[in-house]
Formats: sequence, structure tokens, C-alpha cells
Amino acid sequence: MNRLKTCASVLAAGLLTISLPAMAHHSFAMFDQTKTTDRKGVTVVQFQWANPHVYVVVKSGTETFALECNSPSNMKQAGWKFNTLKAGDKIDISYFPLRNGKPGGALKVATLGGGKKLDAW
Repeated sequence: MNRLKTCASVLAAGLLTISLPAMAHHSFAMFDQTKTTDRKGVTVVQFQWANPHVYVVVKSGTETFALECNSPSNMKQAGWKFNTLKAGDKIDISYFPLRNGKPGGALKVATLGGGKKLDAW
């Protein structure tokens, strides 16, 4: 029985070790997650449904910026689909801004034209 526990522990440690690089593909430190910025009526320029993260490019006034979202599988669980947004759609957004002050960030919530709210983070 002790041998079985030892084998299971070694296997678990090995799986954890090889999965760490996949979990740490990049840091989210570039986003200031202590602040949220809200913008109303931004125009969707592009919606990119891709791994490892979904991206939304929006235009607000003369400013165009990219917002990083969660993975497609997590977005799907939150109610998103690959065609939820189309170029030209008007949405309201709440996002974590970039720490360096440049336009962009991590999308937290999108409110669609009909009032439906979808979490993106």
C-alpha cells in the first residue's frame, strides 16, 4: 500500500511539473487589476476568437486599442461564442487598463446592444 502511495505521489508531482509551463504562458502583471475603466458605446473593430486568448479591438473616439480576454473555452462557459461580436457593433465595456498608460487592457465585462452582460475575465 505504501508503494502505491509513493507511486501516486511521484506521478502527481511529475504531472504538476510538466503542466507549470503551460499555466505560466505569460503574466497578467501588465494589467492594473486594482482599477477598472468603463467606456460606453465603443465600436468593435475586430473580434479574434483564438488560443491562447480571445481579443477584442475597439475604437472609442479617435483611440483604437486591443483588449485581451480569457481563453476561448472559458469564454464559451461564460456565454460567449466565436460570433458574439462583429465589426461595427456598439458595446459598453469595463476593463483593467494597462499599467503603462497606453490604450488597451484586459476586458472584464462587455455589455451588448440588447443589454446582455458577458464576463470576459
